[in-house]
This record gives sequence, structure tokens and C-alpha cells, in this order.
Amino acid sequence: MSSKRLFLLDGHALVYRAHFAFITRPLINSKGFNTSAITGFVRTLWDLMGTEHPTHLAVAFDTHAPTFRHTMYEPYKANREVQPEDISASFPYIIEILKAFKIPIVSLDGYEADDVIGTLAKQAEQKGYTVYMVTPDKDYAQLVSSNIYMYKPSRQGNGIDVLGEKEVLEQWQIKRVDQVIDVLGLQGDAVDNIPGIPGIGPKTAIALLEQYDTIEGLIANAEALKGKQKERVQEYSPQALLSKKLATIDINVPIQFDEKTFILEPFDKERLTFLFNELEFRTLSRAILGNTETDVPTAISETPSLQGSLFPEEEIVAVSSSSSLADKNIHNTTHQYYLCDTAEKIDDLVQQLTKAQQFCFDTETTSIDANQAELVGLAFALTPSIAYYVPIPANRSEAQPIIDKFKEVLENPHIQKIGQNVKYDLIILKWYDVEVRGALFDTMLAHYLIEPELRHNMDYMAETYLNYKPVAIEELIGKKGKAQATMRDVDMEIIKEYAAEDADITLQLQRFFEPKLNTEKLDHLFFDVETPLIYVLADIEYQGINIDVDFLGTYSKQLTEHILQSQDKIYEMAGSPFNVDSPKQVGEILFDKMKIPYEGGKTKTGQYSTSEDKLTELAVAYPIVSEILNHRGLTKLKSTYVDALPKMVNPKTGRVHSSFNQALVATGRLSSNNPNLQNIPIKTEEGREVRKAFIPRDKHHVLLSADYSQIELRLVAEISNDEAMLEAFQYGQDIHRATAAKVYGVPYDEVNTDQRRAAKTINFAIIYGAGAHNIGKQLGVKRSEASQLIDQYFKQYHGLRKYMDESIETAKKQGFVTTLLGRRRYLRDINSRNAVIRSHAERNAMNTPIQGTAADLIKLAMVKTHQSFQQQGLQSKMILQVHDELVFDVVEKELEIVKPLVIEAMQTALPNLKVPILVEAGVGKNWLEAH
Repeated sequence: MSSKRLFLLDGHALVYRAHFAFITRPLINSKGFNTSAITGFVRTLWDLMGTEHPTHLAVAFDTHAPTFRHTMYEPYKANREVQPEDISASFPYIIEILKAFKIPIVSLDGYEADDVIGTLAKQAEQKGYTVYMVTPDKDYAQLVSSNIYMYKPSRQGNGIDVLGEKEVLEQWQIKRVDQVIDVLGLQGDAVDNIPGIPGIGPKTAIALLEQYDTIEGLIANAEALKGKQKERVQEYSPQALLSKKLATIDINVPIQFDEKTFILEPFDKERLTFLFNELEFRTLSRAILGNTETDVPTAISETPSLQGSLFPEEEIVAVSSSSSLADKNIHNTTHQYYLCDTAEKIDDLVQQLTKAQQFCFDTETTSIDANQAELVGLAFALTPSIAYYVPIPANRSEAQPIIDKFKEVLENPHIQKIGQNVKYDLIILKWYDVEVRGALFDTMLAHYLIEPELRHNMDYMAETYLNYKPVAIEELIGKKGKAQATMRDVDMEIIKEYAAEDADITLQLQRFFEPKLNTEKLDHLFFDVETPLIYVLADIEYQGINIDVDFLGTYSKQLTEHILQSQDKIYEMAGSPFNVDSPKQVGEILFDKMKIPYEGGKTKTGQYSTSEDKLTELAVAYPIVSEILNHRGLTKLKSTYVDALPKMVNPKTGRVHSSFNQALVATGRLSSNNPNLQNIPIKTEEGREVRKAFIPRDKHHVLLSADYSQIELRLVAEISNDEAMLEAFQYGQDIHRATAAKVYGVPYDEVNTDQRRAAKTINFAIIYGAGAHNIGKQLGVKRSEASQLIDQYFKQYHGLRKYMDESIETAKKQGFVTTLLGRRRYLRDINSRNAVIRSHAERNAMNTPIQGTAADLIKLAMVKTHQSFQQQGLQSKMILQVHDELVFDVVEKELEIVKPLVIEAMQTALPNLKVPILVEAGVGKNWLEAH
């Protein structure tokens, strides 16, 4: 293989791919600009440069001019969706970034990027280059040769696919690479509006080419065909020949491969710095530019010009001449940070705090695990630019008296406490016998409500809103890894500056965010739901949950037996033993030995992809694939939960302490990790069995599980005000049976199991915006039948249809939707001209008020329950929240008080609802039994 390695990138295809990779969680910077396409494209480019070490590189883009294919066939690509606005706005930046990288851009009016790449690839091959065409577009397979490869970048962790001649022939099931064009010509291409021959799909095309070699050969032998196939080939032969021409990549474009132009050169660091600052690319800046900080150049030679590029003026977003990245830091900003390391200084600080109506505080610790960490110091701020740091000794007997001096002021319910991710600090202080009280202001949560889609760490917010770059923790203790130090190892003067800065900047952010909460009408949600919930979650995490380690040990052995039995079944079906855990061997058995049809590219190492998505598609038709998925599920259950949970037991408490994240999910839902208890599988018997491992703390306690019944459907009825749905719930009917009776036109009592199942599928699918195709697939019926069911559904529930339409219209007018409590979800793409992107935003417009209100409801219930427990002096504890379920560790003698109290709190958390809220509660000696 040649040492001269040319990589040619299909620019438009890679930009689109990058944009849609983030479609469910777009990357939005502080200006509201969607940087998904730019980020993904630059990452792909940088990864390629770092791992493949090309000697020559270029990027090809399509232009807006019509191509020779449009002249040949006017409807060519007529069905293409309008380019998403966010992509149009991204291209000027991408062009400028490529210029800064000194990477040539090759384009030519009248031709597409694949024509340009094809021509350059063939020319470079003649000059002794190994050429890689970087693209996800399958059509490029026709260009592959002994020295030209398709290079499909990794997506969602699937690995890189490099396709040579062997892989193309196997993937397309053809004898020669040039037959790719014949396959495309016969089957057509709906995306590009290439007609092909009606009724001929990929399998038929391959079979016909196996016999007749080319489209021309097929047409010449059309008389040998039978029935409809003969008629279609004869009737559409001109269309097939046209389609072949349209699908053929032109390798004779009037462009020349100039070796010197394509040599990879050192990039323009100054210009890249400017662009990355403008886009707020901090992580990419560190990775590419090698800085721990992205410093703004003192003099920019010129503002990047976005004019004169490939794109018309109306699609260009002007780049500001000033950078948004912070230029203030601890070294150039006036501040007064004091070290309180004597009894006199500490007493003076306590006096100041006692007189304050509010103050900001922060803890410095030895670990990010609040239930394992030791306190290293306390930082306080009462006024911007002034802060105090109190070091705490490692020796507990020396540390406690110092902390006790702050106990009264921290526990004072009349003083507001300000912090960033203050839940962590509350848990730390619990371990030192301090129960923080009073109203809270968490800057992380304030920003989460104001900008739910953005990042909420303090460094990002300080840079974005205060134009200030805080000291990075890595500067104190080094990067993550075994060599990383702890805060106890840091020089006192350095840690004083760092810790005091945290408290100071957090206080400044609080001053910035509080007026915005009021302006955006988010103050009620913040002060009455989110911040009181901090106390609840701090208690849940501090309490933890007891785990039956012996049960898990026994169950691990049982699962091992199930896994071995599954393995034996797989061996029997395969006809030979192999390593079921090896993706390589699984692929060889399924697709080489058993000849199961394989579609898609291979991995970089030439292996078949055996991802879950790939195997799930095949599982219905091939029992061995279904069993392999079962084997994987059992193996994952064993490793992720059964074997992992005992290792997560805290040695200090003997319990597992999951961490709950309040500021992650845009709908308002809580998430958990270490362990992630929300993802314990409950659809399989083996998965449900894991819940038996969660037990009360001792023989005097039982577990109580309280779960909302069909809460999202009840909220659909409430929010949509649909009379039929409200009536069903108000009369205590089974909503799925009631729906089936209306949709199928049968009496309520005569609804059969299949009808109820179908109605249940439709009820849940509709509220998430699923269409006929999706519902038909779930029900196993034709799309036309699913359409009829949907039509009948909305005839019965016309109030729901009205709600869905109004939600979309409201979102289009104001740019966001809200829950009943005012939580916002911004929908930037709701007015997009691209139907795919717009429909995604429309689905969010319909279901976010429902999902978000359900999230608000259970949060309110948690707060109300927690406060009731405290007011009544109960010893029982809330220990888990999972989706719509709360779990409690209940003192047995308190059960008669706790159970009705919990049910009442959950049912009345949102008062004055038209729809009745139903809560189902159970008690047991383990979580499964209680649930």
C-alpha cells in the first residue's frame, strides 16, 4: 500500500450526518446557535487526521447550480427535503474552519461532490496514491478499486467501516464493482428520485444481474423473463437505462489533481482560535489547539469573511468581530479572598454570616462521591469579589469543632443559602452533623430552568454570562486518573484562591439569574418545586438503600446457568461451538456459515456489524439471532447489576447510594447513576428478579412502593380536556378497554384481549406523535389499517386532536411549550422548512407538556411527602424515585400512618385537577414484592 494517502471528504454528506446525529439533543451555544453540524464535522475531521495520518486531504461540496443530471432528468432529487436552516447557517463556519486548517475545498458548478471526488480519486490512483473516499453515501461503492476505498466514519460508537473491493462485492452480492451502478439503476433511489424499474428491489436486482450481468444484458434478454417482470422490464427499459446514467458517478470532471495543493499543512492557529471562540468550542479547542485555555488573540489579522463562499448571501451568518469567550480571570480581576485559619478569623466570619439574609457557600472535599468524601474546606461569599476560605483538618476530632462553629448559621432557616449543585454540599455536611436549612438558590438549577438544553456547570456559565474564566480543577490536582492528587495535597494559598473564587462566582451567577427567573415566570417552579426537592434528594442519597448481597451472589450463579443453557441452544442451532461474546465470531457464524442475509458495511477491521439494532432486525425471522440477543441480555444483566451492585455498597453505611440528577433531562424528569436504578429491566422475568435484591434496612422495616397509575394518559385527558377521555377516567373505567370500545365500535364489556392490546398501543403511540407506519409496525398490521384505526381514534377523541394541533401552533408562535407549572421546552426547529426536523419538534411540542407535567407532579409529591414526614417526626425514609414510582423504607409500626400519607400526598400534589389521580401502593420484604 502506498505511503501517499489521500483522503477526500464528501462535505455535504458528512455535515448532514453530523447534524442529525445530535437531532434528539442538539448542541446549542449561549447565543442559541445550533453547533451540532459544525461540531460533528470538525470532530470527524480531527479524528481522521489523528488516527489515519493522511498525507493529502481535500473536502468536496455540492454547489447550488443545477448539474448535468438535472438537465438529463428534471425531477432528479426533486423529492429532497429543504435543507435545514441550522445546516445552512453552519456551512459558512465550516468553510472558514477548513480555510483555517488550510484544507482545500473542491467544487465545480454542474457537478456533484461525488463526481469531483470520483475524478480526483481516479487521477490520484494513477499517480500511486491510496485513496480513501470519506462518506456515508453507498453510491461511492462503484468507485472502489484496488487502491481506492470507501471510508465510513464511526457513528454512535459503531466503529469505522473501510470498504475495499472484497467488502463491496460481499455487501452488494455482486461479481464486479461496476455492477453497483446496475443495481442502483434497476432498484432506483427514492432519495435522489431515480426511478429505476417499478417492482424491482435490491434482491430482485441482484438475482437478475447474476443471470444477465448488466441492465443492457437484461433488456436484451427480456423475452426470457416471465409474467409481470417481463412486462415491466420491456415497458421501463428506457427508464432503467436513464436511471443507470443518473446513478453513474462521472470520473471525467474538468478538474485536475494537484499533489502540492492537497498536501496536509500546519493549520492557522490564530484563525482557528478566533472561530472556536466565536462558536464556544472549549473542548475541541483544547483537543485541537492544545491549550488548557483558549486565549483570544490580541490582534486578529482580519475578521473571517463568510462572503464569496459557495453559498448565497441569504444563507450566510455574519461572524462577530468580537469573541464571546471569557477574557477575565483570577489573575487580571480585582478580588479579595481571605484565608480564615485562626479561631479569631473564623469567629469574625461566623458573625458576618449570622447577620446576613443570604450567603453563598461551597465545600472542598477529597472526592466527587458525597457519601465517601472528607471535607477539606469551606468557602463563603456575601458580596461579589469578596470571599473567605476556611481549611478543615483531616483529623475528625480537630475538624468537627471548626465545623460546629458554622452549624448554627448553616441550620438557620431564615437565611437563604446559595450554591452550585448545592445538593452535594448538603450531603457532605450531613456527615459532619450539620443539617442545612432555609431557602436555597442553586445556580445550576436556575440555569437549567432558563436554558434546559445547555450545559450547567459553573465554568461554562461563568464564561458565558460573566465573561470570566475560573481556575480549572486540573490546575490544582491534575487530570483524571491514578496520578490525580486530592485537594488535601494542594498548597493552602492556591486552594484558598480556587475555593473562594468558586463561592464568589456562584454568588455573582445568582445575582445574574434571579431576575431572569422572575422575567421568564419560572420563579414559582424554581422556589416551590426544584429547590425544595434538593433537600429531598439529598436525604434519599444520604440514606441509600439496603442490598441483599447474598441473594445477588446466588442469583449470579443462577444467571450463569441460564447463560450457559442459552449458549448451548445457540451452539445447537449454529451446528458448532464458538465464542458468543465475540462480535467477530458471531458475525462469521451468522453471515458466513449460516448465510443469513447481511446488509450494511463492515467495521474497520473487516468484521460484520453485530450491533443490537442490526440483530434485532433479524431476530423475528431467525431464532438463533433471537437467542443471541437473549444471551446478551442475560450477560449484561449479570455484569451491570447482579455482579456490580455488591461492589457499589458503601463501606461506611453498608448500603448503595444512587445519585440523582435534577438538571439533565429537558422534560424535567430525574435521572440516576452509580447505579442507574431507572434502567433496571422489568420487562423480562430475569430483570424483575433483580428487584428482590433491594430490601429494608433491618427486620423492623418494610419497603413501601407507591406508583402513579397511567399518569401520562390521565394528564393527556387533563391537559387536552377531551370529554371522552375525562369521562372514562372519572367513571373509573379501564382507559384501554374504553378506547377499544370506541375505536372498534363494540360494547365496553365485549372488548377482547387483542382489541384492548391494540388500543393500549395506540393510546401511548399517539401521545408521542407516532404515525400510521410506526403504529402499524407495532401492531403487525398494514399501514392502511393503522391509518383507519388512527382516523377512528381521533373521531372519538377529537379534544385530543385539537390539543395536539394547538400545541404545535403555540410552539410555532412563541418558540416553546410549557407544562402546567410553567416549565419550558424550547423548540428551535418548530418552523423549520425541513419536514423531518420539523416533525421531530412537533412531536416534542405535543408530548413535552405531558411528560413535563408528570415530572413536575412526582417532584411536588416528593416534596410534600418529605415535608409531612418531617412535620410528623416520622422515622421512615424515602429511598428511591424511579419514573412514576416512589419507594420508602418504612418503620413497621409507622406503616399505618405512612401508607395513606404517601398516597394522599401523591394524589393531591397537583390540586384542582378534573381527572382523578390513582396511586397504587404495595408493601413487601423486597422491592419486587412491594411493587
